[in-house]
Amino acid sequence: MTDSQPISLTAHAAIHTDQAEDTARADLYGLLASLFYRAPDAALLHHIAANRAQGDEAKSPLGQAWNALCDAAAGTTAAEAEDEYQQLFVGVGKPDVFLYGSYYQAGFLNERPLVSLREDLARYGLERHEDVSETEDHIATLCEVMRFLIAGDDVGISNLGEQQRFFSRHLQPWVDAMCDAVLAHPGARFYAGAAQLLRAFHSVEAVAMEMN
Repeated sequence: MTDSQPISLTAHAAIHTDQAEDTARADLYGLLASLFYRAPDAALLHHIAANRAQGDEAKSPLGQAWNALCDAAAGTTAAEAEDEYQQLFVGVGKPDVFLYGSYYQAGFLNERPLVSLREDLARYGLERHEDVSETEDHIATLCEVMRFLIAGDDVGISNLGEQQRFFSRHLQPWVDAMCDAVLAHPGARFYAGAAQLLRAFHSVEAVAMEMN
């Protein structure tokens, strides 16, 4: 998974035509992948807290969500973030909050949405590493795939058309429901901020995909 750092939010408000905008989108997908794959360490928490959106950026819904995450990061230690991640997303027996698309789309894990996803990943030449236990419909993996479709070198795969297709099939139907589940959990503090950022970014992406 990525260790991408926080980036400028300005680019996300525009239609995806400029390389700098796409770089910013890819970086934010990378950061979200990192946050939902594992709890942030102290260095990443400090970096997030120190990079608040300013001016007009801070007034947008995405900027407000980013600053909420900055506030959460400033008040969270790495140990607290790890405990929260374990409580929400790991648990004993089963997690309190699932991070897998098939659960929200079909009600069960490893269902038809995962089969469809694997077909698309195979077409992209992507496959799960043997040492990765999470199935491919984990939110962190899907964010990484979006990053690949934005920033990859093969224009036959990494292009706007594939971004639109992948987003509409494998992210748009369920991400809001997952974010709602995180926000409804009484133990969510730092990850409430992460869910708010994911939902705000998801909303911006949905609008921009429709405009292109």
